[in-house]
Amino acid sequence: MIDAHNGTAPAVQRVTVDDSTAGQRIDNYLLRLCKGVPKSHVYRILRSGEVRVNGGRVAPTYRVVEGDEVRIPPIRVAQPTHSAPVPAGKALPVVFEDDAFLVVDKPAGKAVHGGSGVSFGVIEQLRSQRPQARMLELAHRIDRDTSGLLIVGKKRAALTALHDMMREGQIEKHYLTLVAGRWSNPLQHVKAPLYKYLTPDGERRVRVSDEGKPSHSIVRLVRRWDGYSLLDVELKTGRTHQIRVHLAHLGFPLCGDDKYGDFERNKRLEAMGLKRMFLHAAKLSFAHPLTGAPLVLESALPQELASFIERLDTNA
Repeated sequence: MIDAHNGTAPAVQRVTVDDSTAGQRIDNYLLRLCKGVPKSHVYRILRSGEVRVNGGRVAPTYRVVEGDEVRIPPIRVAQPTHSAPVPAGKALPVVFEDDAFLVVDKPAGKAVHGGSGVSFGVIEQLRSQRPQARMLELAHRIDRDTSGLLIVGKKRAALTALHDMMREGQIEKHYLTLVAGRWSNPLQHVKAPLYKYLTPDGERRVRVSDEGKPSHSIVRLVRRWDGYSLLDVELKTGRTHQIRVHLAHLGFPLCGDDKYGDFERNKRLEAMGLKRMFLHAAKLSFAHPLTGAPLVLESALPQELASFIERLDTNA
């Protein structure tokens, strides 16, 4: 077999697992190492026993341990395409960081990762700005038009633990949003199931439907004006567009929401100075995934949202 990079026969590789990737399934570990190799080929060499861990065969579900020696047989790696480099851009604000993970304060308008017409996002920018980092992987996602706290794993063990904590509801996530209408209940649980679908144009959308997945939001009233309400929404589940769809379904569309909002009102709001969706990931509370130490991380409203609140106060 010839290596497409330089025309020479590729050799057997022996790779030692470090602490940044320990805990990852062997199939995902190989897919990350062997970029450009078809997934079907990676699974074939696993099934055939050509991949060895510490000299023995392993199942695709085996989770690598720090210090494991992984033998990878000679494989063809596709010629890499030379995509445009990720612009370095302004450094993302970091709210918390240690050797296990970091939390950035994502600006609105920036996707968390490339794809769907976006060439690069937060994770690509972080990797470009930190070329020495052994691992940087998203622990969760927030919408492109949402600002605020985003967790990025730096060690596989921490990332796996964070994913488990997300799934089990052990990470408390609070968002601030401004909605059209006068919200009356100080505290309200919203448990409408959400169903994902595609529009005729191929765009992803979500609606409330009995066919959907169980979804739970806890809404608390923060402040209220004539025609607008500032809400704290705690997510008990993390469905796509959950806050946006739950509140729109109840007749309280998010200000500036271009998918589920009041489009005529959005035009008026833009003229008043609100040029983005008013949704901000404001607070995270959870135990450190490796040490168990309690963490409470907060992000203040971005200036463009705080300024709009000041405008509502002025006009009240």
